[in-house]
Amino acid sequence: MVTKSQQLLVGVSLIMTYPVAAQENNIEHVIVTGEVQPALVLSPKNAVIDGPFGKDKNLTEIARSVSSISADMLEQLSIDDLQDVLTLVPNTYSASGFGAPSLPTIRGQLGELFQQGMRRQAGNNGFGIPLSFNSVGQIDVVKGAPSVILGTSQRNGGFVNLNNKVASLSGTDIKFQANAGSWQHYRAQLDINTAIEEGKSGIRVSAEYIDNDSYFDYSGFQSEDLFVTLRLLPDDKSSWDISFEYYDVDFTDNAGINRPTQNLIDNGLYITGQGVQPNGSLIPGAFAIVSPTGEVEIPRSTVLTDPDNINTAQTYVFHSTYQRELNSIHSLTNRSYFQYLEREEIAQNSFVEIIDGAKTAQNRLEINSIWQAEQQTTWGIDIRYNDVLGYSQFTTEADLPIDLLGTIEQRRIPLTDAQKSRLVELRPGVFVSPGANYDVDGDGVNDFSLSDTTDSTTWQTGLFAEQESDWNDRFSTTLGIRADHYNVEARDALPPQGQIAAQDTFSKWLYSGSASARFKLTDSVVTYATYSYNEATSNSMGGGTVLGADNKISPLNFATENTLYELGMKYSPADTPWYADASIFEQTRSLRNRDGSNTGIIADGFEAQVFYQGRALWANLGYSYLDARYDNSASAQDSQQVADAFDNSRPDIIQGTGIGAPNFAGFAASNQRVQGIPQQTISASAGYQILDNWDVSGSAIYTKSYPLDYLASVLIRDQITININTNIALSEQSNLRFEVRNLTNEKNWRPVFEGGYFGSTLVFPELPRNVQLTYTYNFKA
Repeated sequence: MVTKSQQLLVGVSLIMTYPVAAQENNIEHVIVTGEVQPALVLSPKNAVIDGPFGKDKNLTEIARSVSSISADMLEQLSIDDLQDVLTLVPNTYSASGFGAPSLPTIRGQLGELFQQGMRRQAGNNGFGIPLSFNSVGQIDVVKGAPSVILGTSQRNGGFVNLNNKVASLSGTDIKFQANAGSWQHYRAQLDINTAIEEGKSGIRVSAEYIDNDSYFDYSGFQSEDLFVTLRLLPDDKSSWDISFEYYDVDFTDNAGINRPTQNLIDNGLYITGQGVQPNGSLIPGAFAIVSPTGEVEIPRSTVLTDPDNINTAQTYVFHSTYQRELNSIHSLTNRSYFQYLEREEIAQNSFVEIIDGAKTAQNRLEINSIWQAEQQTTWGIDIRYNDVLGYSQFTTEADLPIDLLGTIEQRRIPLTDAQKSRLVELRPGVFVSPGANYDVDGDGVNDFSLSDTTDSTTWQTGLFAEQESDWNDRFSTTLGIRADHYNVEARDALPPQGQIAAQDTFSKWLYSGSASARFKLTDSVVTYATYSYNEATSNSMGGGTVLGADNKISPLNFATENTLYELGMKYSPADTPWYADASIFEQTRSLRNRDGSNTGIIADGFEAQVFYQGRALWANLGYSYLDARYDNSASAQDSQQVADAFDNSRPDIIQGTGIGAPNFAGFAASNQRVQGIPQQTISASAGYQILDNWDVSGSAIYTKSYPLDYLASVLIRDQITININTNIALSEQSNLRFEVRNLTNEKNWRPVFEGGYFGSTLVFPELPRNVQLTYTYNFKA
């Protein structure tokens, strides 16, 4: 532990004595002082951002809104999934992602997930597989579309870049950590980091096991993750980092509570009664109508899950980053990535998503050229290959007719013979959509139901260049351009019996560009302006491409335009513990709807954060304002409003419309506010070192009331969540941490799905107060 006497670095006085005849000796004292820096790195102030905007940038050198979360901060605030990022980064509020978020949400839209500067496979529309943080050493969150170096993608609200843990080149560190929490949550992690040859090579192995029961009915989470990374310094001009990660997870698709009336949000009251289809069937189906039988308090743990659901995934990921100084002008970085994914969900409500193999490989060669101290160019070539074989079926789902307080059988949707005839049997008892449509009986009408079934291959070749110019000590500019050529082939992997599998090919160039300027008002204050234009894709599960109803690849899947205008300021004084930034922006983008169509969104907003880290105290405060609206664009929702599910037989409970639900509502082009997103959020976090071996910290998040559905018939009210924790160092090697989440036991709610499609159908109850105890032991080498 650092004592007071160690808090000042006192230089040794240099005394030189020159005896001169008949004179006294001259003695000079030189005292050098400095302040000991905090042991933990929590502030983003000195973060190094490598990859998205070139080599080794600090925050003030990047003309974009960027937040960086260090390894120490990840541990300090127990950030272990993408939703926790909201604690520190403004404008990152997200839906629950069916209880297992697989993608970040930034500025009201799903963003991309990168790792080591390479875009990972992730869920379709945010529903994919959860993410393990076992391999993560730092998280960088960037607002707006990926840079020209990273290339065109699908989602442009922003992106998260996960930086891997790094192997040490000296000594040995071994850390064991065990967690236990409410509802039998258990986690264990062993991290071994050691040099192989001092100063030349090192290896790090991190293994994590999670076995969680759940507060929610019929829910759980079990995963195993193994991460291995090797670092080599072949010579004094090069470095090579190689990593491999294997992840196996069994988790629950948690759809929350259906029938989200205002009385459910405000008072926890649920309308009972099973829906009846127009044909008289009590099986949940389209346009079913409920005659309310009562309104009762529902346990928040009673959610739309099923004990017989299957939901598993396995993936392995390989990364390689090789860097070499070629000469005094040019340096080379070669990034390689490969991921293989298998996923299987077979749900009793007739939802099926099976990825029978998704393979993604990418290699990006970057050359960084410093022509003079004032001129720097990053340029290169990027090649990405994506091959997906997957099967999907979501055309017969129906959530509003289900009475959650009824039997489990009432939640299930066995397919009728008529429904099966519009699908294809993948294996005994498992029916999915074909990957194309066919007119079997020759009546001029297609006979099958399509979803996201795909057997597709994509080659993406990108050429990019980015020029940074420092025109003087205060003014600099950055110009970037990129062209990506897509060559896509899509086939029907499962044609109906007697039909020839449809297939199609498509190719197109997509372009992106950016221009920014930075001006230093003082040595501590930097202002910037940025414009970005991006042409993006619209993909299905695993990044695959589907055939449309005409058995062709839709050109609209490669015609998504996104723009960003951003003005910002960053304050980063060299000799103080402060950091702050703020930005205003306008961002246009596209939202991929559940049926594969696209809806235009325009988002205007403001965001700001300030961070302080002293010796004993650190604190962070963030604020965001977001006005996201449909950009003269049509939109869709599972049903117009929750009242559509009910008749008007009990107006004392609800004034039902009697339309029936789900009714797959479409809304005309408008500038309506996008549902499911709060306009204002405030986040705060702080920590204090009480004693040398004892600290406390906490966080709070406030969200302003916002509409859950398109018609704003139901609102999620103002909400606050407070988390606290305390750490006690039991010895130099061991540490005990106690954490309480949702300290005040708020009954908070959150949308289930991004984009608001299920806003009138489902809502997710956040967890009540819960606790976690973590023990950490560092072994001495």
